[in-house]
Amino acid sequence: MSNNEKPTRDPLLCHWADQMADNIIREKGDLDSYTCASGITPSGTVHLGNFREIITVDLVVRALRSRGKNVRFIYSWDDYDVFRKVPANMPDPEILEKYLRFPITEVPDTTNRNENYARHHEVDIEQQLPRVGIEPEFLYQASRYRANKYAEGMRKAMQMRETIKECLNEYRDNAHKMKPEDVYWPVAIFCGKCSKDTTTITGYDGEYGISYKCECGNEETADIRTFKGAKLGWRVDWPMRWNEEKVVFEPGGKDHISPGGSYDTAKLVSKKIYGWDAPVTMRYDFVNLKGVPGKMSSSKGKVIALPDALDVYQAEVLRYLFAGTRPNTEFAISFDLDVLKVYEDYDKTERIVYGVDKAKSEDQFNKEKRIYILSQIDGKIPETMPYQITFRMLTTLLQIYSGNIDAVIKSLGDVKPEQEERLRRRMACAWFWIQNSAPTCAEDFIFTIRNDGSKADLDETMSKAVARVRDEVLPKLDSFTQDKECQQAMYDLATDMGIDAKQLFTALYQAVVAKDQGPRLGGFFRIIGKERLEKILKDY
Repeated sequence: MSNNEKPTRDPLLCHWADQMADNIIREKGDLDSYTCASGITPSGTVHLGNFREIITVDLVVRALRSRGKNVRFIYSWDDYDVFRKVPANMPDPEILEKYLRFPITEVPDTTNRNENYARHHEVDIEQQLPRVGIEPEFLYQASRYRANKYAEGMRKAMQMRETIKECLNEYRDNAHKMKPEDVYWPVAIFCGKCSKDTTTITGYDGEYGISYKCECGNEETADIRTFKGAKLGWRVDWPMRWNEEKVVFEPGGKDHISPGGSYDTAKLVSKKIYGWDAPVTMRYDFVNLKGVPGKMSSSKGKVIALPDALDVYQAEVLRYLFAGTRPNTEFAISFDLDVLKVYEDYDKTERIVYGVDKAKSEDQFNKEKRIYILSQIDGKIPETMPYQITFRMLTTLLQIYSGNIDAVIKSLGDVKPEQEERLRRRMACAWFWIQNSAPTCAEDFIFTIRNDGSKADLDETMSKAVARVRDEVLPKLDSFTQDKECQQAMYDLATDMGIDAKQLFTALYQAVVAKDQGPRLGGFFRIIGKERLEKILKDY
């Protein structure tokens, strides 16, 4: 390649995550390893808004690896933060109340499931992330601070606290700036006697010795090389750890990334105190929720966690929602009828990738294929195209077979072994949705086939009409090649009897599912089958 030639760009690497990967490489250069970071305080349920940050990093990590780069993906649990508020969704709040101002790792898990409150929330997300193909390296900040890993970082901050003060003031208006005479300490102390952060620093020896007093009456001078209770305030802790872990990419919520926000301040601290250029960043916006059933939201204190979303969306479809939306765009994850549209959109992309549907252009094909690849749990396109069946049809089939997934697969008759696992996950989602979401957003979708020998209360004319459908249409059911042929046969019978077809259909629905309406009758009857329908309608 001559000096004037540009390297050939892979047209498939066209996603926003690919653009960010290019930006990282351009800004940070060719590195042996690229560390990408995310993290949160496990002070409550890690919800879908938090998940947006995690998957944003995952998508960029995958884009960097697509370029042959070695990437370290770290997720920090800021579990040495202060327990400030009792959440709504944990039992025994009166016990938790006693631990306010403690580090959250010293707060008990009142469910008695895990060793402490922080670990309870950490485990919830750690066990779920592999389901969507995300497996970062978890860092536990309480353990790191207590192991005195950050003693040098704290010493440097204490020695340069006036410079940090200038950094913090940089973007503040005059009313909120710290004054020259204001005493500022970048380190906070958890008392060595009572464990609370109700402490005041009273002196610093210029090296490792910090003196403090606590509201409990305890006073001491602590050596931060051995003392377990010292911690940097988060506006300094964040940039200190950028340098410690050599982070080159970390996104932030729009409140942090806004001009003059905490990222801009951290950028100054990172460079002036720790000599590290701040990581490349990008803003992510809020995730709203639409049509959440009360049963789902109440258990988590009105937030939806990752496992809740995976109850309704198979993992690839949930990833697709995030991969197909730019992070700086606010969007809603729906649990109502929009769920059907999301699955349809995903299936359309899948058909384009496998050439079943044709893309409008080569650019559109590359875009759809890249989103599809990034949506896969393992980042690979399956050799065999996944079995396609609409979410709507699955809700019908599953109700016909009372939620029996094995029976539904058997009824389909053409599911390949390599397609089965993914199809089973979709069916589990469809069954959950019909049981939990549909009652509030799609009541018309719900039905139960009469298997108990009960009869609909029909007048004589409609009873005769139902009987004629049983005797004249059902025997032909297996010979119909299309749903519309079955539908037409029932229309013709209504015409022959001189009754309104709509009334006949209502009577049939009442006879079969005890409702006035249901799935389109022709296809519905063909799926249920002649034998079952004959048993249901035998007494008319």
